[in-house]
Order: sequence, then structure tokens, then C-alpha cells
Amino acid sequence: MSIAKSILLFATAALFEIGGAWLVWQGVREHRGWIWAGFGVIALGAYGFIATFQDDPQFGRVLAAYGGVFVAGSLAWGMALDGFRPDRWDIIGAAVCLAGVGVIMYTPRGR
Repeated sequence: MSIAKSILLFATAALFEIGGAWLVWQGVREHRGWIWAGFGVIALGAYGFIATFQDDPQFGRVLAAYGGVFVAGSLAWGMALDGFRPDRWDIIGAAVCLAGVGVIMYTPRGR
């Protein structure tokens, strides 16, 4: 699998997981109704399947790397949909997490 395809899978997983969690949040905490929460639960379930399409056979490695994508993606989602403005420490932290994704997923391992 190419790195570009792997990154696309991580981005798609982030869209479904973060979007699903946001929909649940909107449905419950913002009182938009259970239909929002229901769609969120469906999106969260879809996220679980998307991660399985990564080529690496190690569940722990894929989910650990995805954690870095989740951190950066959550900040971006907050900026785009909730008016959140990260400070420099948020940005530095997200960059460190994304660097970790690169090390975990894309460093040659002599397979």
C-alpha cells in the first residue's frame, strides 16, 4: 500500500470517528436530539471498519498511529465547526503527534 493511500485511510477514519463523536455530543450535550446521536453512533461504527483497511497487520501499531491523527484532526475539527482557536502549544503538540505517526507507520522495519 502506498503512503498516500494509508494517509487517506487515516484521514477518512478521523472524519468518521471525530464526526461521529461530534454528532453524539451535539445530540446529547447540545440537545439537538437522538437522531444526531444515532447518526454519530453509526459513524463511530464505520470508523472501526475503516482502520482494518491499513496494510499493517498489527492492531496496536495502526491504532497507536491513528491516535496521532486523532489529536491533530480533533483540533482541526474544533477550528472548522466550533470556533476553537488552538494556541501554539496545541499546534506544537499536534505536530509532535503527527511526527509520531510517521515514525510508527512509515519507518522501514526490514520486513
